[in-house]
Amino acid sequence: MMLIKKEPEAFTYEEAAAYIEELPKFTRKHTLEHTKLFLKRLGNPAVDRKVVHVAGTNGKGSVCAYLQAILMAEGKRTGFFTSPHLVSVNERIRVDNVQIDNETFLEVFREVLKTVYEMVEDGIEHPSYFEFLFGMGMKAFEKTDVEYIVLETGLGGRLDATNALEKPSVSVITSISLDHTAILGDTIEKIAGEKAGIIKPEVPVFFDGSNEKASEVIRKKAKEQGASCREVTKNAYEIKEVHRKYIAFSRRSAYDKDVIFKVPICGCYQAMNAELALETAEYLLSGEEIHIEKWKKALEGLRWEGRMERVAEHITVDGAHNPGAMEAFVESVKALDESERGEIVLLFSAVSDKKYDQMIEYLCKNLEIKACVVTQIQDERGVPAEELAEIFRKYTEKPVYCKEELEEAVKTAKKERGESGEIYCLGSLYLVGMIKKLLAGGATDA
Repeated sequence: MMLIKKEPEAFTYEEAAAYIEELPKFTRKHTLEHTKLFLKRLGNPAVDRKVVHVAGTNGKGSVCAYLQAILMAEGKRTGFFTSPHLVSVNERIRVDNVQIDNETFLEVFREVLKTVYEMVEDGIEHPSYFEFLFGMGMKAFEKTDVEYIVLETGLGGRLDATNALEKPSVSVITSISLDHTAILGDTIEKIAGEKAGIIKPEVPVFFDGSNEKASEVIRKKAKEQGASCREVTKNAYEIKEVHRKYIAFSRRSAYDKDVIFKVPICGCYQAMNAELALETAEYLLSGEEIHIEKWKKALEGLRWEGRMERVAEHITVDGAHNPGAMEAFVESVKALDESERGEIVLLFSAVSDKKYDQMIEYLCKNLEIKACVVTQIQDERGVPAEELAEIFRKYTEKPVYCKEELEEAVKTAKKERGESGEIYCLGSLYLVGMIKKLLAGGATDA
């Protein structure tokens, strides 16, 4: 298919979405200077807003969601740029936690496309998929007059398109582990260096200090940039309860140590993510009256898709897609009461640029599973189901089923879970999206 070429005003929403989906075939990632020029040509939209820039391997989407919820609880109009999307591309651009509607999406698409056409005519390359959507997001946030923008990096940090914004209010770096090693480096230190690339001169940085190797890199970068540095460790909170529907924790700070916070996501790692968001929010709103009870209710009422999310009876999906996320997933499942955990049936798939062999080995060696079902992701990078099945068979003697079609995979997993089992679907956010689409369509009796 050729990239649609016609006047911006002639595009329908469906054609606009199709145009964006075709971009990876026709253009490439560019330098930050290119993205800065792109934003300048768009009129530097929303450049005067308060930006929270978030990077990290795991947890950055959750931290962003918590921050958005807290800011909204204090009556702040908040934009949120996130990726990837699970079902609709509109999910990537949210205002007050509502994805922009098709009309707004089309309106900003047309404006951005008009600018892009002018750039191409002047010999400047067409923005990539992510860069184009980033431009659309900033335009949408300007139109909706948000006060705060919560900006999640796409990949890495230093060279990510979102890093083209030069003066955020605060930088946040979440948990760091090995992922995208072919691009970001093959050690924790190298990856941390890429994530720390979002730290700007004299802009405060808050970060997850769980990994000492990563922390050392971040502290050094902050010092070089003259940025104040707040390291959040597990000493900042205490987990009180882990339940299938939530995790409860208290903070060890003096003034709200008796408050029990709950986040409706089953994952021990979510206490760290929430604490990171809480401390960042306290900085952003310092000097203003804050309402901890409102924050508490905001976190309790949060819905964040694809993170230990119960999508149907006995079916939980989790976007874990790298070794660090697998460790967090296993910790969370093991923390559940045995009656809630159930006999574990895994439904797994992965894409080729992930360390899927390492992920599978960790799962098999650290979880007592009843059975495993592997399937194939509907993407050119999807790993063949049979290849995944062979890896599972290397590490477990439990039954391993290979079902290329997702509907068959879900039916097989349901059959294997029997009366007391629970199905956990993980390995890729693409898989999460596929399962949610399948269940929404009523294709199985789930």
